[in-house]
Amino acid sequence: MLDLETRLMRCFSSVFAELSPEEIRAASAESLSAWDSLAAVTLIAVLQQEFEVQISLADYPKLKSFDAVERYLRSRNGAGQAKLHSTAAGREAQ
Repeated sequence: MLDLETRLMRCFSSVFAELSPEEIRAASAESLSAWDSLAAVTLIAVLQQEFEVQISLADYPKLKSFDAVERYLRSRNGAGQAKLHSTAAGREAQ
């Protein structure tokens, strides 16, 4: 099963393809000029698809760095946590 960080790295990489893994882990809206409003919305869409979660518009401003997104996903309720794991398991079975 792929862990949360691996899947999150893949999401960020799909939006910010020019970044190395180390740069992705350190990425934030403040440190990355490519993290504009279009990239932010694209990232949210990728995250929602990958983790099968709905991210409220009210939560968008909180998701301004790799670390913040990781904390947000880890803090999801029990049902959300199950989906964080079940999606990866389903993909590996394919």
